[in-house]
Amino acid sequence: MHLFRNAILFSALAAVLPMQASDKYEQVQNGIVLHTQAGQNVRVELLGDKLARVSAVPEGGRFTGGKSLVVLPQGKYSAFSTKDEGNRVVLKTPAMNVAVNYSDGQVSFYDSKGRLLLAENNGGRSFKPITVEGTKAYTVTQTWASPDDQEGLYGLGQHQANEWNYKGKNEELFQYNTKVSVPFVVSTGGYGVLWDSYSLCRFGNPDDYLQLGEAFTLYDKEGKKGNLTGTYTAKDGTTLVKQEPNIYFEHLKRGDLAHVVNLPEDFQFNGSKVVYEGEIEADATGTFDFILYYSGYQKVYIDNKLLVPERWRTAWNPNSYKFSAKLVKGKRTPVRIEWTPNGGVAYCGLRVYKPVTDDVKNQMRWWGEMQDMIDYYFIAGDNMDDVIHGYRTLTGKAQVMPRWAMGYWQSREKYNTQEEVLSTLKEYRKRQIPIDNIVIDWLHWKENSWGSHEFDRKRFPNPKQMVDDIHNMGGRVMISVWPKFYATTEHYKEFDRKGWMYKLAVKDSIRDWVGPGYLGSFYDAYSAGARKLFWSQMKDHYYPLGIDAWWMDASEPNIRDCVDIQYRKDLCTPTALGPSAKYFNAYALMNAEAIYDGQRTTTADDKRVFLLTRSGFAGQQRYSTATWSGDIATRWEDMRAQLTAGLNFAVSGIPFWTMDIGGFCVEDRYVAAQKEFYTTGTENADLKEWRELNTRWFQFGAFCPLYRAHGQWPFREIFNIAPETHPAYESMTYYTKLRYSLMPYIYSLNGMVHFNDYTMMRPLVMDFTADVRTRDVWDQFMFGPALMAAPVTEYNARKRDVCFPQGEVWYDFYTGKSITGGDMKTVDAPYSRMPLYVRGGSIVPFGPDIQWSDQKPAEEIKLYVYAGKDGKFTLYEDENNNYNYEKGAYATIDFLWNDAASTLTIGARKGKFPGMLAKRTFTIVKVDRNNPASFDTMPEGKKIEYGGKKVSVKL
Repeated sequence: MHLFRNAILFSALAAVLPMQASDKYEQVQNGIVLHTQAGQNVRVELLGDKLARVSAVPEGGRFTGGKSLVVLPQGKYSAFSTKDEGNRVVLKTPAMNVAVNYSDGQVSFYDSKGRLLLAENNGGRSFKPITVEGTKAYTVTQTWASPDDQEGLYGLGQHQANEWNYKGKNEELFQYNTKVSVPFVVSTGGYGVLWDSYSLCRFGNPDDYLQLGEAFTLYDKEGKKGNLTGTYTAKDGTTLVKQEPNIYFEHLKRGDLAHVVNLPEDFQFNGSKVVYEGEIEADATGTFDFILYYSGYQKVYIDNKLLVPERWRTAWNPNSYKFSAKLVKGKRTPVRIEWTPNGGVAYCGLRVYKPVTDDVKNQMRWWGEMQDMIDYYFIAGDNMDDVIHGYRTLTGKAQVMPRWAMGYWQSREKYNTQEEVLSTLKEYRKRQIPIDNIVIDWLHWKENSWGSHEFDRKRFPNPKQMVDDIHNMGGRVMISVWPKFYATTEHYKEFDRKGWMYKLAVKDSIRDWVGPGYLGSFYDAYSAGARKLFWSQMKDHYYPLGIDAWWMDASEPNIRDCVDIQYRKDLCTPTALGPSAKYFNAYALMNAEAIYDGQRTTTADDKRVFLLTRSGFAGQQRYSTATWSGDIATRWEDMRAQLTAGLNFAVSGIPFWTMDIGGFCVEDRYVAAQKEFYTTGTENADLKEWRELNTRWFQFGAFCPLYRAHGQWPFREIFNIAPETHPAYESMTYYTKLRYSLMPYIYSLNGMVHFNDYTMMRPLVMDFTADVRTRDVWDQFMFGPALMAAPVTEYNARKRDVCFPQGEVWYDFYTGKSITGGDMKTVDAPYSRMPLYVRGGSIVPFGPDIQWSDQKPAEEIKLYVYAGKDGKFTLYEDENNNYNYEKGAYATIDFLWNDAASTLTIGARKGKFPGMLAKRTFTIVKVDRNNPASFDTMPEGKKIEYGGKKVSVKL
């Protein structure tokens, strides 16, 4: 029985103890309830030495007893004391103090030495009654005054505006394709906050962005007050001029899903040129924060300065980008937006926040649209890892992913036939490029049968044989399963009979993009019965084939692209738990629970679950679920955005993340370049850039938790991106083989994620918090404790600046040459290699050459020991693809490096499991300033025959 099945989630209403601790507050299990002089009720519960829950309701409100979807039951905690200090009550644990003011219920958090970590503002919470679909709740705001304006704040999930440190920034939290919102932040100040809300939320400014016409006085290009000028020039030269009071063309019209709200309907946008221009006059002096919503190609000029260089997104999947401009009160400032749409539907928007003072901007503030109460968890920690440990204590441990999931994944949109799938894997094996996993994307079913979970037998004549053939080649297979069902399928009807389908999409006749367009909708994952049925249908149709992993696409849920948020709520309401406005963000979590619980019930402990979901939420790690960054674009700026997206996602406490290497949606110029190459064999300028972009992206991807290429045409197989003689091919195969050589290291990190609540992909600020420079370093990261990756994200760049954290010795991975930390250095970044460094004191195990992850056991491991300080590493091994590790069936070997004595100690093996190697060989290579050895040169080293007993080696 697995750890989380049938868990009864934490009750929000604590049991009252028989005695009263004070006439000023009520003692309850785990804490206190206080009725403030201001009329609010505040409850503080201690859940551990470093864990506190704070809940608040207005006068007349009550603490609800509903189950948290995110936080698991924590049980009784009694290792705290309560002290009345006159104007406040203080709850003390061995690791922190929590103080609550009697007057207004303000809560403050301190470490055990009395250092203030975080404090609510006086009067910093607000409640506004809201009723949706007959359900009453509150729109709430909670504000904290952070004691350190220099702190870094990270997390909030995965967003695409290329923002890193969220201190003083704003983020709207909702789920959408490429955007995954997780209401959790971690501070460099030794704490984290988990905001337990499932509704639309905002971090930072609680208000929506203003339209330009609301924030400024507008003037058109002729100087006339009231509007900007919009000039629309069609491909045929036809011109339309409009007065625009706002630039807000961000969603499709209801009932007319071919046209965008506020745009001219009789204009052909594809291939056109659009310019919005005029002047804006601010009513205040300061920094205005803009958000640009863009599809096609867009640039933005303010005060005749190019503030947004050209950005591109495909027409059907726009993106948002944030930028700021300093404006002067009363000064008329030129503004110009240049837009080249390149799709049948076009989207554009520019909105703004007015300036606020620094003290207001640097406060931490959360806003929730629909909640029963303010409800958040405070987590204290000695460091950022300790905070994430607390987060997973609350929300559940991550699982040990199957070993094959750490290998290379090949995907494309899409393999259309059984032969395409098998021939692709065969080609990898023929070329001896390591690979573990092949992915079967959407529309493997008959065109009119989405949700049937059946292969189209004309294109996939024998799915079971196909899967068997993949397994016989040492591969695994993941298949795309959507929570979407066409109304004509038996599965839709089965859900519908139980009342478990969202019906509005069918009622409104929303047809999708397939063939003539088909009617369908999504199931209600908030219903326990619907979740069981969803897995039952998968079990009946897919599971007997031997499918290894599940690709949960569109799990936001994305019933319709590019509609406004209110319509998105309408399309998926009511849920089994209440109105979608209240449960807007947690669908992917519920969907993941359906499959995880279902498969673990089906297979007991024999086969590990692996889910890849396009959306996600706090707590998903307990369901063996990874997230990828959605249908991103194929541009250098999109590659850069994946760094901030992936690193913030990692700090959000969810360890397994990946992306479409190369990007999903492809610019027309790359498509044309590939077609030209097939015709002429010529590498034109665009194809040259396409190959370099993929090369740099592969280099980056090799050091992410999951290593996976995917996208639209051109095909994304390494051998289809470039021929064998091309440097792109050499580099991509080099990093793929390196990934497999590092498998003992990577799989050990996988074990650390579960047993130590570790984070594999680590922003520098996690390990080098004291080096304040790292707080704003977003384009480098640690992959485990040893490796520092510095991806190259600029075209034709052959050098880049690298921050070397202070107090460390660093070694160039490729040469072994040492660098003393503390400086920013410009380093070489040749086409075929990404800057990669090893931290002094690291012990890195390299395994044998393999073509898939469990092709053979690592009987010979080469241990590289990087001198410069003491170090340690633990090798973790188990059976690779079952849950026996939960019963103790695993083994570890500790490596300890004494730098002063130049001695490596290999500890006695701990634990055992079926199939464990009784003996193996370790070849030890010492790297120091005088011996700059590298992985590529593979020096001889010192061989040790190891049979499980402790041994020390002088190097």
